[in-house]
Amino acid sequence: MARIVILGAGIGGIPMALEMKHLARKKQDEVVVISDSPTFHFVPSNPWVAVGWRKPEDIKVELAPMLKKRKIEFIQQKATKVDPANNRVELADGSSVNYDFLVIATGPRLAFDEVPGFGPHGHTQSVCHVDHAAEALEFWDGFVKDPGPIVVGSVQGASCFGPAYEYAFIADTDLRRRKIRDKVPMTFVTSEPYIGHLGLGGVGDSKGLLESEMRDRHIKWITNAKVDKIEDGKMFVTEVDDDGKEKKKHELPFKHCMMIPAFTGIDAVRGIEGLVNPRGFVIVDEHQRNPTFKNVYSVGVCIAIPPLEQTPVPTGVPKTGYMIESMVTATAHNIRAELDGKEPSFKGTWAALCLADMGDTGAAFIAQPQIPPRNVTWAKKGRWVHLAKIAFEKYFIRKVRKGISEPIYERLGLKALGIVRLKN
Repeated sequence: MARIVILGAGIGGIPMALEMKHLARKKQDEVVVISDSPTFHFVPSNPWVAVGWRKPEDIKVELAPMLKKRKIEFIQQKATKVDPANNRVELADGSSVNYDFLVIATGPRLAFDEVPGFGPHGHTQSVCHVDHAAEALEFWDGFVKDPGPIVVGSVQGASCFGPAYEYAFIADTDLRRRKIRDKVPMTFVTSEPYIGHLGLGGVGDSKGLLESEMRDRHIKWITNAKVDKIEDGKMFVTEVDDDGKEKKKHELPFKHCMMIPAFTGIDAVRGIEGLVNPRGFVIVDEHQRNPTFKNVYSVGVCIAIPPLEQTPVPTGVPKTGYMIESMVTATAHNIRAELDGKEPSFKGTWAALCLADMGDTGAAFIAQPQIPPRNVTWAKKGRWVHLAKIAFEKYFIRKVRKGISEPIYERLGLKALGIVRLKN
């Protein structure tokens, strides 16, 4: 009998638990999920929550009933320390959980502390967590009664740029619907070397597509931007040139600000030599397995991926939804191989299939693999993307409620488009 512990219950953790339960030996293996939250929440919908287009409860799923139905043990506790030398996870209540295999799928720690005055406890809003988005909505409800300048974007070291673009366009759409957009100057501030870089060197003509959209919506932008500090109602930004030398100082007044932070690994894994890099991200090989502690795997935002390229201001590589799902599938198959006495051999495609909402339209991106050079690169814009994202939200949440990772019709449908989770 093997005990397979999944640490985390988000976009990576829940599909991981469901797929692992499906592939595990039915009477011999135990799958356990550890999370400090009683609910799963659909992170891509957070920008909608922040302007009141969704309620937090619309995008949440209670975990205990669903996991119990699937005969997966659920432990609602915060993990305080991973002890890979002793195959143990220590919990906040003083107890611990032993494992034969551990899959770390925690998501990141949000590094608001790296910029003075940054974050929900500082002077800016966030859409990185559903609770942050709910707090942002309270602020938004007051803001629209007395509007003013908005600053949106991503700080240095950020790797998740999509939600910043989405939030800027969604906020623009909401303000236009309220007929107060003319009262709200908007500036997009990003560490990217150009609009549409996305931490990926661009996808198709993402630069032209997103620049055009920003011009149409009268959103100014500053790229190669380092946020020095944030005060109440003012952001201090240093813009650099292509060599990283100071080009211009900006003092941006705002009445509302939402910026994406840099990420680190969570406290429970940081500083463990051989397990994580200096930023606390889990080191994995091509099979999602840690090279030092070979019964530890990791999927999702918490894994270490080197920057795609050196940029004047540091940018990270995003880990997107379908890319994470491909990691999950590879990990589940590799653990099953080990249970059968075989060496891991499965590799995820790390393909990216992204639907970025723009409020009343949207942009779709396909990159196979996500990190160039690519076999497929494709980007299109249209109202159909906005509708497709709404449909995908409902579909994914329904999958979680039903306790299903990848229905056969989903796999076959994507395969028909040439999109698969595992490399041949």
